[in-house]
Amino acid sequence: MSEHTSSQAIMQLAAQARAASQHAYSPYSGAQVGAAVTASDGRVFTGCNVENASYGLTQCAERNALATAIAAGIAPRSMRSLAIYATGFSVLTPCGACRQVMSELLAEDAMIHSCSEEGEIRSWGISELFPEPFTLE
Repeated sequence: MSEHTSSQAIMQLAAQARAASQHAYSPYSGAQVGAAVTASDGRVFTGCNVENASYGLTQCAERNALATAIAAGIAPRSMRSLAIYATGFSVLTPCGACRQVMSELLAEDAMIHSCSEEGEIRSWGISELFPEPFTLE
């Protein structure tokens, strides 16, 4: 088991995603979503959902965490794992837009972990969630 998929690492990342969810702005759905992504140097970047009355303009937690990492100088394809936590869901799978962004920014072997209030964790590789991403080719 690699460092970014160990149970302890997943639980720590899940806790950071849960903490980030507390900052969510979600007056429309009521779902507070947080995400935490681990860079190859071990730093963790978080994000939360920020909803908008024009729902298509809503910022997902996953994309916020990834954008925060990129803005801090983390190279695309070097992020090793991403955890998602959402209130009101047993397991939340990322939306299609997030899957596309994750396929471009996460490391090829990165793992995505969805964590629930009840402690359930479900994990996928990015190719499982999004087997045919849009690419430059």
